[in-house]
Amino acid sequence: MTGEIIWPIVLQLVAIIVIIAEFILPSLGILTVTSLAIFGYSLYIVFTRVSVTAGYIFVIFDLLLIPVLVIIEIKILAFLPVTLRKTLSSKEGANAQDEELKQLIGSIGYAITDLRPAGTAQLDGHRYDVVSTGEYIEKGSEIMVTIVDGNRIVVKKNVSLT
Repeated sequence: MTGEIIWPIVLQLVAIIVIIAEFILPSLGILTVTSLAIFGYSLYIVFTRVSVTAGYIFVIFDLLLIPVLVIIEIKILAFLPVTLRKTLSSKEGANAQDEELKQLIGSIGYAITDLRPAGTAQLDGHRYDVVSTGEYIEKGSEIMVTIVDGNRIVVKKNVSLT
């Protein structure tokens, strides 16, 4: 009887290792299915060759162990370099673009397309996707940038005092 219980215990340990490998290696669930098959075969051996009581003990152990392993792995995975948890600094990424666009506030340009309320405008020699303050602005109208919020450029029709 002691010799017969060793094989299912070894299979349980192999299944645990395969579950751990699933969190590290991208396998699209193949390792999860493999580990479930190993757990199932281990339980089959215990129920058929050892005893039903030992089988139920293994089932309870597996039902407690698998969720604990998943929770521990999720917590550990957050700190592994594999997860690529890099955050953008203000020097690189969205904030750098935001600062560049903020320089457009007060710029005068013209609408390349009709702004109803979104469209394209020419500002400082570059084309930008812009949004008007809600009014319809015809193509070719002179516009002025009033607000820059992230990558959203808000313009209004420029009324010259001539």
